[in-house]
Amino acid sequence: MKEILIISNYYPPEKGAAANRIEQLALKLSENNYKVFVLCPLGNYPKGELFTEYKGKFSVTENRDGITVKRLWIYPSVSKNILVRLISVLSFSLSLFFYLLLKKTPHKVMVQSPPLLLSFISVIILSLKKKKLIINISDLWPLAAIELNALKKDSFSYKFSLFMEQFIYKKATLLLGQSNEIITHIHSFFPEKSCYLYRNFPNHKVAKMELIVTEKQPIKLFYAGLLGIAQGVLELCQKIDLEGLNLELHVFGDGVEKNQIEALISSEKKKKIFFHDMINRDDLHKKLKSYDIAIVPLKVRIYGSVPSKIFEYGSLGFPILYFGGGEGETIVEENHLGWVATVGDYTELNTKLKTISEYSKLDIEKLKESVWKTCNSIFDLDKQMKHLLNENVF
Repeated sequence: MKEILIISNYYPPEKGAAANRIEQLALKLSENNYKVFVLCPLGNYPKGELFTEYKGKFSVTENRDGITVKRLWIYPSVSKNILVRLISVLSFSLSLFFYLLLKKTPHKVMVQSPPLLLSFISVIILSLKKKKLIINISDLWPLAAIELNALKKDSFSYKFSLFMEQFIYKKATLLLGQSNEIITHIHSFFPEKSCYLYRNFPNHKVAKMELIVTEKQPIKLFYAGLLGIAQGVLELCQKIDLEGLNLELHVFGDGVEKNQIEALISSEKKKKIFFHDMINRDDLHKKLKSYDIAIVPLKVRIYGSVPSKIFEYGSLGFPILYFGGGEGETIVEENHLGWVATVGDYTELNTKLKTISEYSKLDIEKLKESVWKTCNSIFDLDKQMKHLLNENVF
């Protein structure tokens, strides 16, 4: 049986797209006769505090659905204080450094990036050990940090991040990118590098569409996911105009903007917006069956980023209202998955909402059927994995 190690900053029971994506890959490799090991921090995300089962422990080894998961010590934090966040990143970086330096690991190693520092440290040690290095790039850093105004181009942090990024690409045996834009970006530095597209397709295996269209109810839009700076959900709640429309917005999630979103909604300034805490993926899917449209926003257009929510919710049958620009916009438009509004243009978004509000429930039901059929035809995780295995990527 072939062995592979996956290094990731996130893994269930942590929630969010990143944890789900890595678990899904691990399970698919396991199904294809790989013995899979995962190296990650003690569970703490997105709240930034250790889950109860990991408190007081330095490391934990566990078996999750046949996957051996090794969790290492971290000082967790989601503080807005840059120094505190840096200490948190460095804490797991040190744990990871000594583990990789001192422990035996499989010849094949897949490293998730970002976080850039963790992938940089992993690549330094593993390249010295002559491992086959597969780097999975889900977002482009430091480029995304520039677009989010988290870094300035003339800063030392940016220049060092750019050095780390290029070092990772250079040392990688091959690279996976979640978008064509990511692959184009990598080839702008190293045109000779082997790169493969690896979309964040879901693994629902739903034999028929299970969504329910509820008559005599408003059309229910929902956002479900992280409430971070990149998603811009707080600004969405502030600027979305549902007054007089047959629409509601439901927000499910957790993250740094959570308290502000709850405060905004409880102030009764936004009476048609409802907040729900983050719940586990299976329970969320059950709860959403009577909802109608998934809204997928980004605060700004981030080059290389394709939110996995397009694939996740489209494959369940939800039409997509996309508000993030870039390659995700193209995917929604070309496959007729719903509606697109120019990122950051709330006037256009609110115009789209007026159009959606005029849809009948029969219109919504037909659209759900169409989206479900399209997504389950083209967003096929098994076909994608078979192609990568045939290419000897893993």
